Amino acid sequence: MIALISDIHGNYVALKEVLRAIDCLKIKIIYCLGDIVGYYPQVNECCEELRKRKIKCILGNHDWHMVSDTLCPRSSSANDCLRYQRKIITPSNLKWISSFPVYRKIKNLALVHGGWNNPIDEYFVPTKDYFNFLPGLFFASGHTHKQMIKIFGEKVYCNPGSVGQPRDGNNKAAFATFDGKLFELLRVDYEVDEVCRLMKQSGFSEYYYNRLKTGAEHFGV
Repeated sequence: MIALISDIHGNYVALKEVLRAIDCLKIKIIYCLGDIVGYYPQVNECCEELRKRKIKCILGNHDWHMVSDTLCPRSSSANDCLRYQRKIITPSNLKWISSFPVYRKIKNLALVHGGWNNPIDEYFVPTKDYFNFLPGLFFASGHTHKQMIKIFGEKVYCNPGSVGQPRDGNNKAAFATFDGKLFELLRVDYEVDEVCRLMKQSGFSEYYYNRLKTGAEHFGV
């Protein structure tokens, strides 16, 4: 049994609760599907927790922007958060993120952050036609922050959802498990108000963190 986490985005408060739930399930092997950085202020705490546990990670688009010193072409709000995190991330954590691969395969499970046409930054709709052309049976990716399992004949796709910024109308932190044949989706509560307090303390207005309260797709709501 393994656990899959993704899109932590500097939300250490949520990450701690997800890892606690995984520990309660007695799962020892965890993979992170990318985007440890971005959006919320405890980027170093998140990196150090994953490093301490030796969790294997994949490079996400926000991770890529961080290590390449570039900006997101889609969101000025995301860029404001990236600029803040660049000022506080330690050189050791930055070097660690730069070592991430963009793709992993664990036995019969293929992992990317975005999609299989663009592993870092593809937003795709999972369909039978999309997976028909891919070798293998089991697939998982993050990036959309929307938890789901889709079955296409023998092929199965899972998005574990987002630990740190759900966008599917459920504000609970999300993760998944995989036993080699079956995925399971799980959610846990965490102290959203504490993350909001930390964001305010870091100089950000409610616009940047209100979505955490509802799991909304867009900023400012």
